[in-house]
Amino acid sequence: MARSDGSSSTSSSEDENNSSTRKAPKRASQESVDAFWNAYTTKYPGLVSRILPEDVFAKSKTQRKPGRTTAHGQGALKSYEEAKKECTSAVRQISKECRRVNMRYRDLHFDLDLDLKFGTRRCLDGIEGNDDYMSPENVKRIPEIFKKPQFFVDGAAAADVRQGRVGDCWFLAAVGALGDKQGLIDKICVDRDEYVGVYGFVFNRDGEWIHTVVDDKLYLTVADYNEMSYEQALLQRVDNRKDSEQEYKEVFQTGSRALYFAQCSDENETWLPLLEKAYAKVHGDYSSISGGFTGEAIEDLTGGVSTELFASDILDKDKFWDEEMKYVGQQFLFGCSAGIFDGPDRDGIVKMHAYTVLRATEYEGEKLLLVRNPWGMSEWTGRWSDGSEQWTPASMQALQHKFGNDGIFWISYEDLLRKYQWFDRTRLFDDSWKVCQQWSSIDVGWTADYNQTKFTIKLSERSPVVVVLSQLDDRYWKGFEGQYTFALHFRLDKDDEDGYVVRSHGNYLMNRSVSTEVELEPGSYSVYLKVTAKKNPNKATVEEVIRKSCGSKQEKLVQVGLSYDLAHVKGIVVETEGSKKQKAEEDAKAEAKNKKKATQDARDLKYKTWLAEKRKIERARREKTRLVDHKRRKAEQKAESKSEVTSTDDDGKHLLQPGQVPSQAAQKSATEGSDEKQRLTVSDSDEKPQPIVCEVTSSSTSTADLTPEEKEAEAEPATVEEGTKETDDAKPQPDASAGDAAGESATVPTESSEKQIAVNQKKDNDDDDAETVVSFASSIDSILDLEDDAGSKEKKEKPDDDEDSDNEEIAKDPWNAICVVGLRVFNKSGDVVVDVVRPKTSEDDEDTPLDVDDPAKGVLEDNASTSKPTGD
Repeated sequence: MARSDGSSSTSSSEDENNSSTRKAPKRASQESVDAFWNAYTTKYPGLVSRILPEDVFAKSKTQRKPGRTTAHGQGALKSYEEAKKECTSAVRQISKECRRVNMRYRDLHFDLDLDLKFGTRRCLDGIEGNDDYMSPENVKRIPEIFKKPQFFVDGAAAADVRQGRVGDCWFLAAVGALGDKQGLIDKICVDRDEYVGVYGFVFNRDGEWIHTVVDDKLYLTVADYNEMSYEQALLQRVDNRKDSEQEYKEVFQTGSRALYFAQCSDENETWLPLLEKAYAKVHGDYSSISGGFTGEAIEDLTGGVSTELFASDILDKDKFWDEEMKYVGQQFLFGCSAGIFDGPDRDGIVKMHAYTVLRATEYEGEKLLLVRNPWGMSEWTGRWSDGSEQWTPASMQALQHKFGNDGIFWISYEDLLRKYQWFDRTRLFDDSWKVCQQWSSIDVGWTADYNQTKFTIKLSERSPVVVVLSQLDDRYWKGFEGQYTFALHFRLDKDDEDGYVVRSHGNYLMNRSVSTEVELEPGSYSVYLKVTAKKNPNKATVEEVIRKSCGSKQEKLVQVGLSYDLAHVKGIVVETEGSKKQKAEEDAKAEAKNKKKATQDARDLKYKTWLAEKRKIERARREKTRLVDHKRRKAEQKAESKSEVTSTDDDGKHLLQPGQVPSQAAQKSATEGSDEKQRLTVSDSDEKPQPIVCEVTSSSTSTADLTPEEKEAEAEPATVEEGTKETDDAKPQPDASAGDAAGESATVPTESSEKQIAVNQKKDNDDDDAETVVSFASSIDSILDLEDDAGSKEKKEKPDDDEDSDNEEIAKDPWNAICVVGLRVFNKSGDVVVDVVRPKTSEDDEDTPLDVDDPAKGVLEDNASTSKPTGD
């Protein structure tokens, strides 16, 4: 429908009003843009690297592993072995102490019981606020919940996993993927003492293995019998009950089904809820593990490298099956999701929900995959689903499948790619791989460009290589993410060769890391980083969260703050002696350069002041000289006029009697004599005056502060020449028409009366003529004195006050994006070394070639055809 005339006219009037109120700019457009960006970008880029105050404990913890500029490769499982050893030692030490004092273990750092009873919710909620949707009613120990508790019942399996009342399906899908691969869960649950109630687990965080210890307390769905008045009343109404409280406990507080969060399918199996609790503890609370990606959880549980894949991007589906999907559970682990962007549930597949691919096989020429829903129910209803026509007794025996609503179902490879849009593939590493990693912090500009900080890789032998660029996992310190989110990208170039070797596989949903796999020859390589940042001004800054939480949430702030400090110590650059010396030399050069510039600016200012004072004195001297010369010439003209009148009076030839008229000859003779006198006067005035020499000194300028050229210019006497000649045209002339009119109306005057009238008129105009001439000359000097030098730059106009105030407002919250990034390199053969290379000075910045698919690349090459091709 077309817009009505009324609304159109209203819009036009509003546009006119906005145009009328818009002020005209007082500076050039480019200057305004430059001023805006100058105000928008911080002058002091920096990252909050420490939240807690500098107490002894926090300082020792955060400084125990300072950053280095060079890292060497080591076994991929070395970090795991170290964490396992520390975890085992901690569990045994706690167990020994508890047995000595005859007490079960109570985890004071993650005490679910007291936290729920006191209502602090530190174990449930993050530092930002309360998640009311999580509301467990009770906490009990494992012996109080399970009749015959066992950590494993016939080992860990994917079928054991059932999700609870927190949105961690992504984590449980990863656990299910590991559960179907023998031994992976056992590697995470490294040690335990079930009698004391202490359990030790290890997880991979930011490329390194860490350990944690938890007790055996778990959340329950319902409260105790004495606290549930309604249920208590119902049970008491039923007759012939021996113990209503005991029956209540058996129904609501016994076995896996009584747990509030994750639970095993077996009523007496305990490994899954304890693993989930340990994962929540290392991240701070249960709310921190709500929402995520299966690939990232598999990384945390295995130390592998995940890559996201879109089904529509797969080029050769048969090749993808033969080289990757067929090896699920061996070299790779897969997760999948549907409805990422749009669409309802599809034939029993829940959108925006994580699934696990457990197995891949071929049966009678058809590619089939076994998939699991971590809910333990809700399955695929299409081809090869439970009860479909494709199943026969032979196929069920060959695929070892049983019907049931347990969340496990078979689906064809074709339907999998058609129904699921998104996959996360995680590569696993064994003892044959080595790993080397290095971290650094970089300043991320507003525009997306390759950073001047880069990593270098030195490889001694030809080897398959997996290169991973990652940022810190902010799930460990939720609430302190700040206002910026980052997306990562990198490219790998071989030194002294044009073009790049490989680029990172772009991740659009999982932004924690990007990676690539490639076979590399021995040599030196450079890894160029492209990190883009987005700012959300509505989110709280780190400083604001600290101020808000330090009073009311002290214990939570210490917990999350320590995790933050331990993570960001990776980005702290520790200077070596060589780098300190180099930095000192650069600082000295910069200081000398600034001092030289300041000295030159001071000299220029003094010279300008001296020159302005000199011109002022010269101008005053010229004005005075002109005034004296003008009065002298007037005096001479007066003297000549008087002498002429006297000589005429003595010569009686031209005297007339009253009533006589002079003859024509007498009039002609008088005219010729007057013209001759006037010519002589003009000739005398046209003579060029002699140069005037004046000594000019300035009390504000010291000779010692001037350059040799300035001293020479000051030593010479200033020569001032009259640059303006006074001609008849320049002099004020009487009005000819007025003289003619007066002559016609007057009677015939005598010659003596005419002379006397002329003398009186010149005498009256002497002062006016002098002021007119001097003012004219001064105006010329003032115009010439507007610019100090002919080639000087134009003075900048005064900025717009409103524009400056806007820029000042913008400068209060400038762009300040700092990202801590790490590079991990996995290889099988030879040695690998990773270095961080930072620009020494701003003058050392290199021009990184554009990507081949960058929109600006073709434009730049067309406009600069003579430049050397980048080979990108």
